[in-house]
Amino acid sequence: MKKTIVLIKMIFTCGLFMILLGLIIIRENDIKSIVNTYITPNNKITLEKKNKYYRDYDFLLVQNTDNFKPSNYQDLLNIFYTVINSGNTSFSFYCPKEYSNCIKDIETIANNQYLLSDINNYVHPFNGFSHIETDYDSLRRININLIKSYTTEEINAIEEKVNELYPQLVNENKSIEENILSIHDYIINNTKYDSERSNNNIVTYHSDIAYGPLFEGYAICGGYTDLMELFLEKMNIKSFKISSENHVWNAVYLNNKWYHLDLTWDDPVASNGKDYLEHEYFLIDTNKLLSLELEQHTFNKEIYKEFAN
Repeated sequence: MKKTIVLIKMIFTCGLFMILLGLIIIRENDIKSIVNTYITPNNKITLEKKNKYYRDYDFLLVQNTDNFKPSNYQDLLNIFYTVINSGNTSFSFYCPKEYSNCIKDIETIANNQYLLSDINNYVHPFNGFSHIETDYDSLRRININLIKSYTTEEINAIEEKVNELYPQLVNENKSIEENILSIHDYIINNTKYDSERSNNNIVTYHSDIAYGPLFEGYAICGGYTDLMELFLEKMNIKSFKISSENHVWNAVYLNNKWYHLDLTWDDPVASNGKDYLEHEYFLIDTNKLLSLELEQHTFNKEIYKEFAN
């Protein structure tokens, strides 16, 4: 009888052990989350990978960070910028218990597509996203997932073409402004504005990214701006994309000052079908920009703080 009881206890203990082992395996990620969040709160999360398109400089709205334990809203903005800027397609971090509004602030950022698009404007075009999703769980783990704007095949083709054109367009004996002008004129002279896409939403070309003007000869504002941005990046000129509600153009840092550069508006669509090349929107200040055109160029100076003054 005693042997039977002992045997039953052994079977019960063994079964209980197997159940617990199964739960540990099934819930491994949640257990890790608990350990990271509550048991080891000082465990530092790091961004292990940054690709070659990572920008190592900061902006007034967002800055690169190695602090992934946020304590305020600005910390969260910096984390989003750093993750996007790094070229990663997914990243997770935790909202600390002591930051009581963290989840609420995450929801505010995740639901503001305009703000996320503005942050996206500050990164290299090849690291920019076409879609971003943010979610969180009951353990306060935040997950950021991105779909990139450019495929690997598109990046390889564009880089090869830009490298081919660069020595033809950029002369080290010329000033920076002259070389930017050379690139500006080349893009416009070899590109038509994609009116069918802009006006009728008929998508025939990759005109919203650099591939369109570079290989297909058509662009809308996103295509003009991305291609110019790639050349500016290759020239080691600090820049970003600036946008209004319906338009985007380049912001360029020269001689300790920010300037506007809008290739789209320097490549007007003429009613007679002729192609024109203009320079009205070439490296101008905000006063000049807004004196030329208001409707498409009114931007949020609380976001693009470089032009606040």
